[in-house]
Amino acid sequence: MLWLSVSSGGLALAAAWFALKLPWPICLYHALTGHPCLTCGATRSAVAFFHAHFFAAFQWNPLAFVFYCALSIFNLYALAVIVMHWPRLRIVRLTAGEKKFIRGSIITLFALNWVYLLMTNPPL
Repeated sequence: MLWLSVSSGGLALAAAWFALKLPWPICLYHALTGHPCLTCGATRSAVAFFHAHFFAAFQWNPLAFVFYCALSIFNLYALAVIVMHWPRLRIVRLTAGEKKFIRGSIITLFALNWVYLLMTNPPL
């Protein structure tokens, strides 16, 4: 319930931000270095994702696109659990090696995403 509320509140806040035509957030890293940051294009990816332009959303930031897909699936799952009174899924305890592998995989995904952003968005 908590994470569904947080993500739904964030979506409502973002929708209100754009509905009020407030200025887009500015990336200080990109402004100072001319290179894309690790999350560069995530806002544009979100806008494309919520307009159902999934290929464009993926092109702006692949990792953000995957996150938005996972978050959408999680929100549907959380809503179904709340409405249907289904039992929640539980994560089993992971071994130290499994935790290390997951951390390494996440770091690798972030690094590959950044390399993609650097290759597709040349410096200013």
